Amino acid sequence: MDLNQISVPSFNVKKSIGFYEKLGLKLIVKSLPDYARFECPNGNSTFSIHLVNKLPDVHGVYVYFECPDLNEKVHKLKQKGIIFDHEPIDQSWLWREARLKDLDGNQLILFHAGENRKNPPWRLK
Repeated sequence: MDLNQISVPSFNVKKSIGFYEKLGLKLIVKSLPDYARFECPNGNSTFSIHLVNKLPDVHGVYVYFECPDLNEKVHKLKQKGIIFDHEPIDQSWLWREARLKDLDGNQLILFHAGENRKNPPWRLK
């Protein structure tokens, strides 16, 4: 099994397309006003946005995008006007993360974990 895609809710798919293109995703399906789908710059996973009338309550969706050049990526995105909730910081789970929200409040985490991504010291044998 492999992860095909993650889809997040949006009040305005058209407006969200520009935001995700700015992050570096490549638009491959544009079915406005209801849906858009992107390819990630690396790997085989895709990412999509679907129109909703109501966003999820409580914490919503968290989406992690791995960036081997995290510090540089954050710097470039800030130059494009992307606002981060926090700059890259080292976490206790051995990942370096920067956090931001998309236009609909979905939590996005840009991170670098290296070998610890799938093989942290506490991984089950």
